[in-house]
Amino acid sequence: MLCSEVIQVIEAAFPRNAALDFDNVGLLAGRSGKEVERVYLALDATDAVIERAIEWGADMLITHHPLVFSPLKRVTDEDFIGKRLVKLIQNDISYYAMHTNYDVLGMAELSEKILGIRDAQVLEVTSENGGNPEGIGRIGYLEKPMTLEECCVYVKHKLNLGSLKVFGDMERQVSRIAISPGSGKSMIGIAIEKGADVLVTGDIGHHEGLDAVEQGLCIIDAGHYGTEYIFLDDMKQFLGDRLPVLEVTAEPVIHPFQVV
Repeated sequence: MLCSEVIQVIEAAFPRNAALDFDNVGLLAGRSGKEVERVYLALDATDAVIERAIEWGADMLITHHPLVFSPLKRVTDEDFIGKRLVKLIQNDISYYAMHTNYDVLGMAELSEKILGIRDAQVLEVTSENGGNPEGIGRIGYLEKPMTLEECCVYVKHKLNLGSLKVFGDMERQVSRIAISPGSGKSMIGIAIEKGADVLVTGDIGHHEGLDAVEQGLCIIDAGHYGTEYIFLDDMKQFLGDRLPVLEVTAEPVIHPFQVV
């Protein structure tokens, strides 16, 4: 089937207009008329990912994070982004990104289900669909109150992680939990406003963590990748269910850094 037909199926569920204003989603490189049989899924279009997609014989690469985010004045092999785009085009791989449109219409609900959040609501509402709020993250309740330390063990288990960074008193009882997959610094104020005891997210710095605790919010930093790699299996299942004619594979789960 054509790349444009694959895109049509994806955007019926994750329309581009659901993405936030700053974002860059959709077909970012390659041919919409490309005949597609094999689709490679990844979180990021790194050099290694592109090489593996080429070796596997992919016709289409779909990532969560867009390789092209800021406007480009030229596409050459003289910088790392241009070099990747050139390689994709040379190998006739159509490259598609689905970022905050997936965050809003896929990742938020998926993370809610993985953590087993009860009575969940949208954390940050970005739009409405038929009167129903949509947006980034979820907030609700754990199945039962637990200490922050117990909550860390729970989150590690549910997200299959080896380590976490935590801000807060490990003996504190928590029951109202928020999750914002990816980079969640901007979600701290919203989580506090909505009465969360703990926020699970990624990319929390020293000052953001300390300031959150001072305002009564514990933070579990499970990592940007650690909270978003769930995209891979979810989209593999999505494409398998709706487009069984395609052969779809996903990048292995490889965390981008190590804790030593």
